[in-house]
Amino acid sequence: MKKCIVLLVSCLFFTLAFASNEVDSLLQVLDQTMSERPHYEAAKESKIDTLKGYLHQKNLTLEQIYSINNQLIEEYEALKFDSAMLYMDRNLLIAKSLQSLPLMNECRINLARISASSGRYLESVDILNEIESKQLSKALLVDFYTIHYKVCSELIFYNPANENIKRYKTLRMAYKDSLLQILSHDSEKFLEMEEDQLCNNSQFEKALAVNDLRLTKTISGTRTYSLATFQRSLIYEKMGQVELQKKYLAYSAISDIRGSIKDNISLTRLARFFFEKKEIDAAYRYIKFSFEDAVVYNSRLRHIQISNILPLITQTYQIKSDEQKSKLQKSLITISLLSLILFIALIYIYFQLKKISLIRNDLQQANQQLNTLNINLHLSNEQLNNANTELSEANLVKEQYIGTFFNICSDYINKLDAYRKMVNKHIVSHQIAELFEITKSSTLIETGLQEFYQNFDNTFLNIYPDFVEQFNRLLLDTEKIILKKGELLTIELRLFALIRLGISDSSDIAKLLRYSVNTIYNYRVKIKNKASVPREDFEVCVMKIGTFHK
Repeated sequence: MKKCIVLLVSCLFFTLAFASNEVDSLLQVLDQTMSERPHYEAAKESKIDTLKGYLHQKNLTLEQIYSINNQLIEEYEALKFDSAMLYMDRNLLIAKSLQSLPLMNECRINLARISASSGRYLESVDILNEIESKQLSKALLVDFYTIHYKVCSELIFYNPANENIKRYKTLRMAYKDSLLQILSHDSEKFLEMEEDQLCNNSQFEKALAVNDLRLTKTISGTRTYSLATFQRSLIYEKMGQVELQKKYLAYSAISDIRGSIKDNISLTRLARFFFEKKEIDAAYRYIKFSFEDAVVYNSRLRHIQISNILPLITQTYQIKSDEQKSKLQKSLITISLLSLILFIALIYIYFQLKKISLIRNDLQQANQQLNTLNINLHLSNEQLNNANTELSEANLVKEQYIGTFFNICSDYINKLDAYRKMVNKHIVSHQIAELFEITKSSTLIETGLQEFYQNFDNTFLNIYPDFVEQFNRLLLDTEKIILKKGELLTIELRLFALIRLGISDSSDIAKLLRYSVNTIYNYRVKIKNKASVPREDFEVCVMKIGTFHK
């Protein structure tokens, strides 16, 4: 009997030792994966950029744009809450434009799901209350009940009032019954609910078996895998198996990073776990990483969850850091004393080398002064070059526009002379009515204005041929100005072309372009709102476009 007990204890000891080594190795993989976060983020951004590129294709139908937006929502859903909401709003507008009730219901359900994920439970419920469940397809009905079920579960967990908890439990049970009636028994959602029920009933082995089945249907780097491994860690937590709990929290965290899933909880749980175990360095590393993800995702719920533990970990980490600094200071004092003894031993040599050292110092100072003079000379040359460049550019602008001005004046004199002769001819011929009709028409003004615009555009683009291309670089990718066939500059480009020439007053620009001051002001504000650079720096950047080079 004693031998059996000894053998059992030995087996248990080796099992625990093996599990501990496995977890340590897995945590090393986690740290390596954390260091590779930029790689996974770049892959995610590349995929998103590809989808955004599809939106720039010509002749897309609203249905096609809606589908592409849906894919972007799926990519952003766990990455950036604000971006997901942006495309959600766009799809809602498309659905309303198409007057498609199924699409509008789909948009509302997606909006409710994302709102619930970010902790906006009341907003999510309000959105769902606008939907008639009888009008939903089976797939949307599953999502409809699932979101209700999730909201009730979260409110049960976070609500302190017992009366409210009872009500939410009743509602959750009702939504669960509705889900079980329409879900396929091999679906992920059905298996998740079955696992949760088994776990709540302390049937842990059966719950693990269901979780095994879920894991066979997914891979690392997906939200499904991250959720399944996280829920497996909760089972092991209830079973009291700490090492296995850590193991699957690490699996879940690794999956979150590989999938660029910023809406995550596993790493925060790991940080709390290590904090409770007094392993402060690991706890601080994980909570800092998790907080950075929460900032990117901008989830109110994640900020609340992290803020509960972040100050404690940070404070403890700071205390530990201060202790290490104190030890370092003591070590430095010891080293300083040893250095003092060494200094006394070397003082004789110091005096022997003092003369050489003084000479070297003088030489270094001379070199520093020479370097300073060289730097000042270089700066002066640069300033002179810049001044020459600006002068050359100003001369070029003057030459171009003076020549154009003389040509326009000459043309206008000829046109006025021709017009004078025409008027004189009609007066001599007593064709007053015809002359009145001719002078009443605005064709001459419009033609002259178009010629003015044409001359201005040609002259300006002759000086700054790449103005349109460089101007578009200052705008967001989705807001770039595309010229029509035969068009040189649009009104917006012409407005900022005048600013580039140094005419910045809106009233002066309005007179030149024959628009109202309010119109010019609105165009300026509209373009600045589309800028990819800070609004206050936009016109400064415009002034740098096409800087003249000899």
